[in-house]
Amino acid sequence: MPAVHPPRPTRSIKPSEVTPRWWVVDAAGQTLGRLAAQIAARLRGKNSVQFTPHADNGDFIVVVNADQIRLSGRKREQKVYYRHSGYRGHLRSRTADQVLTGAHPERVVEEAVRGMLPHNALGRKLYRKLKVYKGAEHPHAAQKPEVLSVG
Repeated sequence: MPAVHPPRPTRSIKPSEVTPRWWVVDAAGQTLGRLAAQIAARLRGKNSVQFTPHADNGDFIVVVNADQIRLSGRKREQKVYYRHSGYRGHLRSRTADQVLTGAHPERVVEEAVRGMLPHNALGRKLYRKLKVYKGAEHPHAAQKPEVLSVG
């Protein structure tokens, strides 16, 4: 009869063992939901062998060309973004087309990724590791981000 080994304890990664990497993603021509799902998984660290659900072991993601993101179907006209100031009657709504052609088109990508992260303190911490820019330039060249091909 073969020897039976006791089960190994589950190993959780410690914050000191994490070395985050920087990735740059070009959003031009990418579909919003598919791109956001892959970015959210990288932010959480689900691509890592040492994935720990309650720990931050994800990478930093820099998204460029957010103004050239693609929405499938008729979402540009039908998808609505809401924001509320806190005062009665101050609910504002804008369509995705209005947001993308406005001053801050990067908010479309930010909101899509934020909705796919955990809705707790860990999710807020992970969200701060996402950097989105509407043009092709970004100020993170010193971190030497690697190009991440998605899609």
